[in-house]
Amino acid sequence: MAVPGFTLGAFILLLLVSSVANYPNGKVTKSCHGMIPEHGHTPQSDPPCYISVSQMTFRPGEKIKVTLSGPLFKGFLLEARDENLTGPPIGSFTLIDSQVSQLLTCEDIQGSAVSHTSPSNKAEIEVYWNAPSSAPNHIKFLATVVEKYDIYWVKIPGPVISQPNVLPFTTPKATIAPMPTLPPVSHLTKSFNASDCGNKKFCIRSPLNCDPEKELACVFLSFTRDAKSVMVEMSGPSKGYLSFAFSHDQWMGDDDAYLCILEDQTVHIQPSHLTGRSHPVMDSRDPLEDMAWRLADGVMQCSFRRNITFPGVKNRFDLNASYYIFLADGAADHGRIHKHSQQPLITYDKYNVTGYPENIGGSHSLLLLKVHGALMFVAWMTTVSVGVLIARFFKPVWLKALFGDAAWFQVHRMLMLTTSALTFIAFLLPFIYRGGWNWHAGYHPYLGCIVMILAVLQLLLAAFRPPLHDPRRQMFKWTHWSMGTAARIIAVATMFLGMDLPGLNLPGPWKTYAMIGFVAWHVGTEIVLEVHTYRLSRKDEILDDDRIQILQSLTTAEAEGYAFKKAVLAIYVCGNLTLLTMFLSAINHL
Repeated sequence: MAVPGFTLGAFILLLLVSSVANYPNGKVTKSCHGMIPEHGHTPQSDPPCYISVSQMTFRPGEKIKVTLSGPLFKGFLLEARDENLTGPPIGSFTLIDSQVSQLLTCEDIQGSAVSHTSPSNKAEIEVYWNAPSSAPNHIKFLATVVEKYDIYWVKIPGPVISQPNVLPFTTPKATIAPMPTLPPVSHLTKSFNASDCGNKKFCIRSPLNCDPEKELACVFLSFTRDAKSVMVEMSGPSKGYLSFAFSHDQWMGDDDAYLCILEDQTVHIQPSHLTGRSHPVMDSRDPLEDMAWRLADGVMQCSFRRNITFPGVKNRFDLNASYYIFLADGAADHGRIHKHSQQPLITYDKYNVTGYPENIGGSHSLLLLKVHGALMFVAWMTTVSVGVLIARFFKPVWLKALFGDAAWFQVHRMLMLTTSALTFIAFLLPFIYRGGWNWHAGYHPYLGCIVMILAVLQLLLAAFRPPLHDPRRQMFKWTHWSMGTAARIIAVATMFLGMDLPGLNLPGPWKTYAMIGFVAWHVGTEIVLEVHTYRLSRKDEILDDDRIQILQSLTTAEAEGYAFKKAVLAIYVCGNLTLLTMFLSAINHL
C-alpha cells in the first residue's frame, strides 16, 4: 500500500488444496500411500507418460536408473512397491538432479519416494533406485503424474524388475486403479428464495434479510430438515467457488467443509475437511445426494442433501450439535481453488441448523478485532495528537494552575495517560482472540509491540521527570520528544499495515484515503500553528543591547495569537472527531 512520506518516515478456509498438483514445492507425503491427488476429480485413463529402467534384474545393494518421461507435466510422485502393490514403498532413491526432484519420507522410510520441487513444466525425470538388502523377489515402479489440477493419472504402472534366478512375475490383468463413479448432478431450474427463512428454513444471509431471488449480491445459505437428512442451498456472486464449513470454534481448522467449484461452466459440489490453517482436503462425494447447481448473471447456486448423522464416517459432523458456520468465496482455475477473496463470514455464535429454524447473519470481522482497531485509532489518531499539540503550542496559553500544576500540563498528562491505557487494552485483545502470537499478520504485530514498549517507556520517563532547572532537564526534554515522535510514527505505520489484514476486513480504497486524511489533517494543523507561532514571536521581539529578548507581558498581539490558537485547536478537534466517527462507524458495520 502506498503511504505518505511522513508516514513511512514517521481463513477459513485459506484455500488451496493438499495434493500433488497443488503443492508447488512437491511436499506431498499425505498422498504417499494411495498416490491419489485429493482434487475431487476423476483420474484420467490411457496415461501418456511411461517409466523405464536401466536393467531388468537387480541384486540387493545395486542402483537401478529409473526414468519417468512423456509430454510436459507439472507434478509427479514416483515409488517402488512389491509385486502385489501392497505394503509400504520398497527401497530408497538417490537424486540425479535436485533442481527438479526431491526425496520424500513415506511411511517412515526416508527417501522412499520422489516428487517435484516446483510446478514448472518438465518432460523427463531421472533418479536412481537403491535395492535394499531385504528386497522382495519382484519390484514394480508406479508413478502419479499431474498435467494440471484437473488432469492427472494415478499409479501409472512401470516395468517389473526381478532378482536373478526367481520365478517370472505374472502381470495382473488390472494395473490401473478403477475410476470412481460420481453421483449424478442435475441443473436447478430456478433461483433459491428466502420466503421460508425462519419458518421452514434455517438461513444465514449477508446482508441480513436479503433475498437471492431478487438481489444478485445476496450471499445465502439455508438448511431444511426432514426426517433423517438436511437439504442445503447455497447462493452468492462468484466466478470461482463458494464454500461453507461447520466449526467448533471461530478458527479455521478441523472443520467439516463443502465447496461448489466452477470449472468450464460446470459446478462441482465437493465435500472436504480442514486440518489446521491449511488447504481443504477433498473427500468422497458419496455422502451427498440430490446434487444440483445453477449459473446465472454471475451468481452461483448449488444444493445437495446429506444425512444428519454419519456413524463411522470421518470428517462429517453430526448436525444434531451446534457449530459456528463459515461462508467464503474465491477464485478457481481449472477446478483448483485459491485463497478466499476476503475474510470469511462467520456467525456470531454457535447454531444448530437442524433445530428451530432461524434467520441469522454474521460478520467478516470479529468483535475483539473491531475493538482492537477502534481503540488504536482513538489512541493514536485523537488523544495523542491533541496531547502533542497542547504540549507544543499551548504552554503560554494555559498557564493557570489546575490541581497544583499548569492547566496545559494537566490536560497533556491526562491525554497521554488515556493513550497509554487504550493502547494497553487494545494490545491485549489480539492475544486474547488468537490465544497467542499471530504468525500470519506480517510486520503489524512486531511494530505493535514496539509501539507498546515505547508507550510504557514514555510513562516511566515522565514519572522520573527532573525538576525545571535541573541540569538533566534538557536531556529529558529531547529524550521525551524523540521517543514520543518515534512512537507516533511507528503507530501510524502499524495502523496502515493493520488495515490491510483480513481480520479487520476494511473496505478499500477509502480506508487508505481516510488514514491519509488523518495524517494530513494533523500535519497541516501543526504547520499552521508553527507558522503562526513564528510570526507571533517576530512581532514580540525587541532588540536590547544586541540581544533578542522575548516579552514576558501579555501584549495585545499575544492575546490575539492565543485566541487564534484556541480556534485552530477547536477546528482540529472537531475535524479529527468527525473523521474518527466515520472510521468507527465503518468498523462497526463490518
